[in-house]
Amino acid sequence: MIISGKNSVFEAIKSGTTINKISILKQGKGFEQVIELAKQNKIRFEFVDKAVLDKKSGFHQGIVAEIVDFDYSSVEDILQVAQSREEDAFVLILDGIEDPHNFGAIIRSAECAGVHGIIILKNRQIPVNDTVVKTSAGAIANMKIARVTNLNQTIDFLKDKGLWIYACEAKGESIYKTNLKGPVAIIIGSEGFGISALTLKKADAVVSLPLYGKVNSLNASVACGISLYEVLRQRNN
Repeated sequence: MIISGKNSVFEAIKSGTTINKISILKQGKGFEQVIELAKQNKIRFEFVDKAVLDKKSGFHQGIVAEIVDFDYSSVEDILQVAQSREEDAFVLILDGIEDPHNFGAIIRSAECAGVHGIIILKNRQIPVNDTVVKTSAGAIANMKIARVTNLNQTIDFLKDKGLWIYACEAKGESIYKTNLKGPVAIIIGSEGFGISALTLKKADAVVSLPLYGKVNSLNASVACGISLYEVLRQRNN
C-alpha cells in the first residue's frame, strides 16, 4: 500500500506503522523532520526524481511511503483503548460507507473527536486503501479500525459491554436533545441507503440532525463529524 504527503508519512512513522521504504523528491524542501525520524527508526529512504513519485502516486507532495497492508484491530482492541485511557468508550460504527473519500474524512473527524475506534463491515464497505489513507491526512495512523462480518451481533456485544447505541438517521429525536454521555457508539449509514433496517432496530435510540434548508440530507462524512462533536461537547460539559 502507498501513502503520500508529508503529514501522512510523518504520522505513519510516529505510530509505528511498518514501512518498507520512503521515496523523497530530490532537492525537495521541508522533509528534514521526516528524514530524521526515519533515521531514528531505521527506515530505508531514497531520493528520487519527480517522475518516479508520479508513477507511485498521483498526488504525492514530494514524498511517498510503501507500507504493508493496513493492520485491522479487533472490537476488543478498541474497547481496550478506552479502558487504558480510563475513559467511557466512544465508538463509531459505519454501516456500508462506499466512498473512499468519505471514509477517509470520517477517520480524520473521528480521530480529532477522540473516538477510540471505528467498526466497519467486511462486505458492503470500502476497505482501507490508498485513497482512504491519503484522505485521512495521517489520522488513520492513530485510529483503530475493526472489520466484522455481522454488524448486528457486534452491536449486541457492545451492549453487553455497557455501551448505548445511537443510530444517526432521519426522523429521530434531535441529537441536541439526547443525552449522549457515558459509553456510546454512533452508527452512520451508507451514502445512498442509510442504516439497514435490522441494524436500525438494534439501536437504543435514533437521533437526527435538524435540517432547515431545502436539501433533505447531509453528506455522510459531514453528518458524522457533527454527531461526533456533539458527543464530545456533552462529555466536556
